[in-house]
Amino acid sequence: MDFMTDLDVQKYLEDGYVVLDGLLTSQECDELRQRMVEIMDRMDVPEHCRTTFSTYHDEQLKTQMQGNADYFITSGDKIRFFFEKGVFDDKGEFIVPKHRSVNKVGHALHAYEQLFKNVTHSPKVQGIAKKLGLCSPVILQSMYIFKQPGIGGEVTPHQDATFLYTEPLGRVMGVWIALEDATLNNGCLWFIPGSQKIGISRRMVRTPEGTFPLTDFIGKEQEYDEEKFVAAPVKKGGVVLIHGEVVHRSAENTSEDSRHVYTFHIMEAQDTRWSPDNWLQPTEELPFPPLYPK
Repeated sequence: MDFMTDLDVQKYLEDGYVVLDGLLTSQECDELRQRMVEIMDRMDVPEHCRTTFSTYHDEQLKTQMQGNADYFITSGDKIRFFFEKGVFDDKGEFIVPKHRSVNKVGHALHAYEQLFKNVTHSPKVQGIAKKLGLCSPVILQSMYIFKQPGIGGEVTPHQDATFLYTEPLGRVMGVWIALEDATLNNGCLWFIPGSQKIGISRRMVRTPEGTFPLTDFIGKEQEYDEEKFVAAPVKKGGVVLIHGEVVHRSAENTSEDSRHVYTFHIMEAQDTRWSPDNWLQPTEELPFPPLYPK
């Protein structure tokens, strides 16, 4: 029996997202979380690279002006650390415990960390891609997102295609795996069902070589009706499949519970052009790896 049913496929195509329970066992989730603790224990980030992650346009540009844009834009084939707002003092020293300071770790866990690689290329994930008719899917990037208790920041309404642009559009899918329960209280995802059909109005692009900042935005995010957003809570081990053009967001985590997630993006490479203007680019060290075994 397929992990993803025909009804799941229908919901994904109609709404732009679908929640599936039981992609991972509780033990598999705990193993990934423990491995991330070990990665964090080894974290040694240069002071000038202590990057705050934000989805706000002005703050993204401000972050670049702080001298760490290169740290972000060259992270596609590396494992790097991106921090929450307000976790450093004016000297760049931690003012919260180090393990609670990080917003996310990205963007190549799928390539260099075996446990994460195993999950990314698992038979269930491959089965999902085949069920959706993907012929030549590749992995673009991966992230571990923490949503720290009390300080886990808001992710504003956006479409992944803003940052991961393809021609034609609609060739990218996010795979968002809850390593802990994602609830209304700790910052689960919210979607506007069907919004993948409206196109995109904003793109993040690389600026010409030798100019600064290293990226900028073309267009601007649309205004969205708050009442149209629908919550998508997920149980530990469950997964949300996210169409690259569906509008989604998450609120701040004001609870005492964390909301750890492992997420990665898949692109159908057949008859698809990956934009050379995207911030993320394949490298000689790490071409976009195929999802299916050769």
